[in-house]
Amino acid sequence: MADSKRLEWVDTAKGISILLVVMMYVTYSVGEDTGNIGFMHYVIGFANPFRMPEFFTIAGLFLARVIDRPFARYADRRVVHYLYFYLLWVTIHILVKAGIGQGDPTLAATQLAWAIVQPYGVLWFIYVLGVFGLAVWVIRRTGAPPLLVFAGAALLEMAPIDVPSYTVTQFAAFFVFFYFGYIVSPHIFRLIAWVQSHPRLAIGGLAGWGFLNYALVFSAGYELKPVGMIMGVQGIPGAHLLLGMAGALAVCATAALIAKLAWMDWLRWLGEHSLIVYLAFALPMSALRILLLRTGILTDPGWLSLVILIVSTIVPIALYLATQKTGIGKFLFERPPWAHLPGALRPVAAAPRPSATPAE
Repeated sequence: MADSKRLEWVDTAKGISILLVVMMYVTYSVGEDTGNIGFMHYVIGFANPFRMPEFFTIAGLFLARVIDRPFARYADRRVVHYLYFYLLWVTIHILVKAGIGQGDPTLAATQLAWAIVQPYGVLWFIYVLGVFGLAVWVIRRTGAPPLLVFAGAALLEMAPIDVPSYTVTQFAAFFVFFYFGYIVSPHIFRLIAWVQSHPRLAIGGLAGWGFLNYALVFSAGYELKPVGMIMGVQGIPGAHLLLGMAGALAVCATAALIAKLAWMDWLRWLGEHSLIVYLAFALPMSALRILLLRTGILTDPGWLSLVILIVSTIVPIALYLATQKTGIGKFLFERPPWAHLPGALRPVAAAPRPSATPAE
C-alpha cells in the first residue's frame, strides 16, 4: 500500500509536469504567431523556474534502482527505451511537417539525418533523457563523489553555455536537476511522507513558496515576451538553479496532497501516460493553432492557448486508447519486443531494497 501511494503522487507530479510543458509550447507558439501575450503567459512565467527542472527531477527519482544492473538491462530501460520513441516519433513529425506539409522529400531526408545528432523540436526532451541516463551510468563507474558531480553540474547550469550543439546546451542547463533527483531521492520520499502526515503545515509551506517564487520571478526587471521570459532575478548567479530545485520539491509536495483527492485521479492517470502526451501533442497543437488563427474563431491569445492546450492533451490520449482497443498501431506508444536489447526482457530476482529508497 505504501508503494502504491508513492507511485500515485509520482504519477500526479508527472501529470502536473506534462500539463506545464504542453502549456508552454502551446502558449509560446500562439505568442509567436500573434505577436501578443495572454493570461497563459503569466502562468508559464510563474512556472518558468521549475517547469523543466521538475520534469527532470522526477525522471531521476528511480535511477538508483536500476543504476547497478548489468549494462544491457540498464541501457535497455534508460537509453534504448527513449531512443526507440525518439527515432519513431521524429520520423513521424518530420514526414508530416516537411514531407507532407511542405512536399519536400529532400528536406525531410536531410532533417531526419540531422535529427540523429541534433535533437529535433519538442522531442529534444526524450533524446536528452537517454543522454542523461548514459552519463550517470558512466559517472557511477568512475567512482566520482556524488556531491562533487552535483557541484560540477550546478556550475554548468549557472554558466552561460549556448553552443550550436543543442544536446550540449541542454545538458548544461538541465543535467543538474536529473542528477539532483537521483542523489536525493530518499530524502524526497521522506519529505513526501512528512507532507502527507502534516497536510496543513505543508499547505502553509507551499503558500509561502508560491508567494516567494512569484515575488522573485515578477520582481523589478521582469519581461514577459510572446516567446520566452526574462525573470526579475535572471541576472543573479544561481537564482534559477535554486528556484528550480525549490519548485521541483514544491510540485512533488503539491502532488502528494492532490494524490489523496479521488476527484483528481484524472491527473494521476495523465501523469502515468505522460510520455504518450509528450510524443504526440505537437502535431494536433500545430494543426489546431493554424485552423483557429485562419478562421478567426478565437483571437485572444490567452483563451486561444487554453483551448489548444486542452485539445492537444486529449488527442494523444484518444489516439493511445484507440490503439489499445483495436491493437492497430500499438508500437506508437509501446515498445515491441524486437526493440529491446538481447536478454533485457528476461526476469531477474528482485534484490533487497532499503526502506528509505523509493519504490519503482
